[in-house]
Formats: sequence, structure tokens, C-alpha cells
Amino acid sequence: MSGNVGIWEFRSAAGHTVGVDLVGFHVEAEDGPIGRVDRLSEEVGAQYLVVDTGPWIFGRRVLLPAGTVTRIGLGERKVYVDRTKEEIRRGPDLDPGTAEAGIDVRDRYGLYYGPFYGNGRIL
Repeated sequence: MSGNVGIWEFRSAAGHTVGVDLVGFHVEAEDGPIGRVDRLSEEVGAQYLVVDTGPWIFGRRVLLPAGTVTRIGLGERKVYVDRTKEEIRRGPDLDPGTAEAGIDVRDRYGLYYGPFYGNGRIL
């Protein structure tokens, strides 16, 4: 949809600054709120958010590659992503016992989200 976005890196236009803690920020899909940031990875080449969806999809936690983030509103404590609620709901499950999203987890999410950005790039 939007060229060749590296899905495991924050876009420069998103306004993310390394070291700014996004945990607790509300997450807004294109069509409304989906939950709050539960965890953030800033590892180079493996940046992502884990979002606690609360009751929206039965307390499920989802992983959103950093490339889905279009804007961060620091004052409003919101993270905006370029996917719809339904696209996020249909994404791969994140094992509740997973402490960090390893290569296998990123592979599954890369295969799902990569085509939205015109690439199948996993890492």
C-alpha cells in the first residue's frame, strides 16, 4: 500500500525517538482505538509494539511491527497505525507466554504484514 516500508523499523516521519517509553500509550487503528502499548522493542531491525487489546478482542495481545506506526502523539499519549481493526484482528496470535518476539514470531508477523507494504521482507 505504501511503497517499500521496512516493517521492523519506525518510519522517520512517525516521530519516534529512541528511549521515549511508549508503554501505556493508546493505539489507534485507521478506524478507531484498539488498545494500549504493553511492550516496546527498539532493537535495530526488530522494532515492534505489543498491544494489549483489552476486551476488544477478548484480552488478546497483538504484535504490531514498528513500520505500521504512522505517527506518535506524545502530548495525547497515542500511537497511530495504518492498519484497520479487522486487519489487526486477523493477524497471527502472540503466545501469551512469549517474553520477547524472537525470529520465529517475527517471521509469522512479517509474512502477514509484509504484503501490505509491497514486500515480503521478514527481517
